[in-house]
Amino acid sequence: MTRIKDWKVEDLTSEQKEIHDAIINGPRGHVVGPLRVWLNNPGLARSAQTVGAYARYGTCLSKGLSELAIIVTGRVWSSAFEWEHHAPLAIEGGIDPKHVETISLGKKPIFENPEQNAVFDFAAEANIIKNVSDNTYKRLVNLLGENAAIDIVGICGYYSLISMTLNVFKVPNDTDKWPLPEVKDFSEMVKS
Repeated sequence: MTRIKDWKVEDLTSEQKEIHDAIINGPRGHVVGPLRVWLNNPGLARSAQTVGAYARYGTCLSKGLSELAIIVTGRVWSSAFEWEHHAPLAIEGGIDPKHVETISLGKKPIFENPEQNAVFDFAAEANIIKNVSDNTYKRLVNLLGENAAIDIVGICGYYSLISMTLNVFKVPNDTDKWPLPEVKDFSEMVKS
């Protein structure tokens, strides 16, 4: 059960309706999850949805690499709603389903793809140890460039906001198709 009463479009203020329509007419196409919560506070909703449109659709990363950073963040936050929405997108983007399953268990997959490995390590360290090692940073920048490092920080930061919103306001999953096992210790995600 959510902690904030849901709204109907006809009850939105003109400011809320403007933001709602911008979301509907943008790449998302619908207002779900954290966006429904944020729309109660139009100032945050306007700013967050703009950052979110970039973090989801505008970065220099491929869809698969972007979704990998998103699911690492969602997993560390234990955000079932976020996991449910982005685990299938990661697979669609080229992340091996067995790697997605390993991440769901709070463990580090063994990637054959060096770019996927670099993005995973960068996102996992940023989320879990709240920093990245010099080696992890250099490896990512050498493979994907400095803008990729900036974009991954943006993705992880934005999806931390999303996950925190979903968890704090108890936004329920849409389905139970992508269950997220309980994990208390994520240290296995940052082991070498």
